[in-house]
Amino acid sequence: MGPPTAAYRSHPPGGCSGRLGAARRWPERLRHGMLMIISLLAACGSNPPAPDWQMNAKAASERAVAAYLTGNARIDAAEQTRARAEVARTGRADLLARVELAHCAAQVASLAFGPCAAFEPLRADAPAAERAYADYLAGQLAPADAALLPEAHRAVAAQGNALAGIADPLSRLVAAGVLFETHRAEPATIQTAIDTASAQGWRRPLLAWLQVQLKRAEAAGVEADAQQLRRRIALVERGGAP
Repeated sequence: MGPPTAAYRSHPPGGCSGRLGAARRWPERLRHGMLMIISLLAACGSNPPAPDWQMNAKAASERAVAAYLTGNARIDAAEQTRARAEVARTGRADLLARVELAHCAAQVASLAFGPCAAFEPLRADAPAAERAYADYLAGQLAPADAALLPEAHRAVAAQGNALAGIADPLSRLVAAGVLFETHRAEPATIQTAIDTASAQGWRRPLLAWLQVQLKRAEAAGVEADAQQLRRRIALVERGGAP
């Protein structure tokens, strides 16, 4: 689940204007030259540019989530505020709900549980899919609503540990967080979450999941593993400083 996706369509280098310019320079004796120009005009007309607010909101929401995951609170707050302002220009609560849920999902991925406070005032005007996703993040999804979830999370909601089938790293971490919140996380779940956060360089969730693994090692009395985990946590917390 993510922020409202901009209706962005990429064009080959040069864009429509560049391609039309090249077409106009073709020799007139090319029999199909005019037909090609007409087809290029039709292609350009069928791909109108996305409104600025869509691209701005999508980019700001993605930057906010990335900043949250890396632990940069200042950028996180600034970009989330920017994303909200861009979407608010449309007056659409459903789109703003998606922005808020994207941020709350990053919190669940980092084991920061609690109500998605910014979403709740929007719940009454949010579509059923957004309400179901909010309940999923809170560990309170009704079984009948599992089909409303994004595809990557349906198997997790229905079957439990199904992280291996989730290709997107953030979705995988979110699913792991939900499993942990609902007391269904297995040791493999924790290790998968650690490996995922580490591979992406996401400091905040990595530290959270390492702490979970450390507590398990301490509870089991495996001191060698606990010491190794403490060293790894210290390395992340110091940011590489001696």
